[in-house]
Amino acid sequence: MQIVLLSGGAGKRLWPLSNDLYSKQFLRLLRREDGMYEAMIQRVFRQVQSIAPHLPVTVAAGHEQVSLIRRQLGSAVNISVEPCRRDTFPAIALVSAYLHEVQGVPLDEAVAICPADPYVDEDYFCAVLRLLEEAEREGSANLVLMGIEPTYPSEKYGYIIPASQETQSMVRSFKEKPDKQAAENYIAQGALWNSGVFAFKLGYALDKARELLNYTGYEELFGRYEELSKISFDYAVVEKEENIAVQRYGGTWLDIGTWNTLAEVMPEHSIGRVTMDETCNNVHVVNTLSMPVLCMGLKDVVVAASPEGILVSDKQRSSAMKPYAERLHTPVMYTEKSWGEFRIIDAETESLTIKITLSAGRSLTYHMHERRDETWTVIEGRGWVKLDGNEFAVAEGQTVRIPRGSFHTIRAETLLKVMEIQTGEDIDVDDKIVWRSC
Repeated sequence: MQIVLLSGGAGKRLWPLSNDLYSKQFLRLLRREDGMYEAMIQRVFRQVQSIAPHLPVTVAAGHEQVSLIRRQLGSAVNISVEPCRRDTFPAIALVSAYLHEVQGVPLDEAVAICPADPYVDEDYFCAVLRLLEEAEREGSANLVLMGIEPTYPSEKYGYIIPASQETQSMVRSFKEKPDKQAAENYIAQGALWNSGVFAFKLGYALDKARELLNYTGYEELFGRYEELSKISFDYAVVEKEENIAVQRYGGTWLDIGTWNTLAEVMPEHSIGRVTMDETCNNVHVVNTLSMPVLCMGLKDVVVAASPEGILVSDKQRSSAMKPYAERLHTPVMYTEKSWGEFRIIDAETESLTIKITLSAGRSLTYHMHERRDETWTVIEGRGWVKLDGNEFAVAEGQTVRIPRGSFHTIRAETLLKVMEIQTGEDIDVDDKIVWRSC
């Protein structure tokens, strides 16, 4: 049996903390029992390991997320890399081909597809295991879904109408996201929220890929992935499948897609340098900046501050922020990488100042730039710089100038913090050539 975590997200629903590289499942906002903060994807992975420590986990993600996934989850997960975003059906087809052809998973093995970022208890993954067991059972339905027992008439989710009220039932029909009155009618019929969690035998997904995508092999599918139409697995497969069952789940399940829902699971009202006076009520503040935030006389408000912007919103209204955030076109100012993290301090037309933090033992790729010069100043720690084949030690207070056209890297002996200043008339993130040894 296998679990696949779908890691999507455009990064605007929890702006200004989330961005195109650092989408919501990677934000370290949930406090663990030991007091440390973890991201949603880390929490989900930890829960899977607790319930089923020997169950293989694969993350399906865009290439831009690979370094971040390695940073947060380590090498314990497999990663099926998507060359670009093409919605859930192409992603599931590609990860299914990856499991079979790259990982050697048999066609009759059960696979569960789960989002990477729900807020759930460990019972949720016990339910996922039951889906896998049912999907693997001889004579079972082609698809087994997890349906969430609704707690209110939500307009955010699609609905599953089961044929009966038993723990497991065949599916009668699906309903698109309704208005409140329609949702109330569906719930009166015993409808369940569609959680986006389902299980199938691996061969089933590959058969659908052959039928709908002309799939002939993993490498071929990967090579023409950008040409595939954007289509959801629900629309392409689930809603057209006749032999389909649903299992009911009544435990904790939250889709943390807005600041309002995130506030519901935050154990404290503030993170970072925050002061609130005694008149504030039902206010949550997240501040990732070094400067302080002071709130006075606020009620039912969320405040979030990051290098990419500041949000001040009524909690209910925060669910409508995505189209407004998309208009801002803010550059990515912070993200984590497999080697550490970077934060843009200042951006001018012909200069860029970045604070780079490398974990001990990690290094940047050996690379060069054609259109910009760089200067590295070590502000904390010790390490080694390699510049055009010459390697030398660096420590706090030392500066290295890197002219354009020179291959360079830096390796951390201890935790290493470096201020990087880029200068040039055409500073572009794509101006990078990585050294390829023969």
